[in-house]
Amino acid sequence: MTVTTPPSMTADIRIRAGEPKDADAIHVAILAMGQGLDMADKVTCTVDDYRRFGFGPDATFSSLIAEVDGEFAGLCLFFPIFSTWRGRPGVFVQDLYVDDRFRGLGIGERLLREVARWSKVRGGDYLRLEVDVENLPAQRLYERIGITWQTKDRAHAAYGEAFGALAAD
Repeated sequence: MTVTTPPSMTADIRIRAGEPKDADAIHVAILAMGQGLDMADKVTCTVDDYRRFGFGPDATFSSLIAEVDGEFAGLCLFFPIFSTWRGRPGVFVQDLYVDDRFRGLGIGERLLREVARWSKVRGGDYLRLEVDVENLPAQRLYERIGITWQTKDRAHAAYGEAFGALAAD
């Protein structure tokens, strides 16, 4: 029997930009998120989708990868946005994931801080994200670091048939 020792607070944690070679790890992370939220059946994205849309000159999202001692530990998938009211760019965090084995090392917070810096360098002055209503640990993290619940906003979305009807001639 092999006993795995959890990483310590002195582990070498590195945050870097995602690369095409990370598409498999991104896919595994998103599947794990879906599983953790009991919505694995909702994840239809493929590794090729991540490669196609996340990298190259027409990338529609960016990603940061967290590694602990060289091993994949977390992901932040994000893209730029713009506020017409503020007249400023910002960043939208689509997904934040930390592997269970590496929780408690501050990786989620480090990823979010790095994304905020990424946006600030580009003139951004805000960060937005959405969180599953039942994901209380994530909500506590966000509020602890100053990402507050917006009581006047409500997310709306059109997917599948509703999107098709909206986009139809």
